[in-house]
Amino acid sequence: MRTWRQSRTTATDAAESLRAAFAALGIPESAWSSVRPVVTNTGGAYVHLGMIRADAVEQIAEAMREIPSR
Repeated sequence: MRTWRQSRTTATDAAESLRAAFAALGIPESAWSSVRPVVTNTGGAYVHLGMIRADAVEQIAEAMREIPSR
């Protein structure tokens, strides 16, 4: 149960970070409201993105292209 809780916290934190990044880009919440944390039965932490409007995805992709390569 501890593993599941830790994974849930990890997934929730990651989903919140992504939501905050979308909000910082000016993307309306209605475009990314399907973003949610998910924990598998084996304890894997994931973020489900769901369906995101195409115009929002274009905006996200543009912002990602502007990030310098490492």
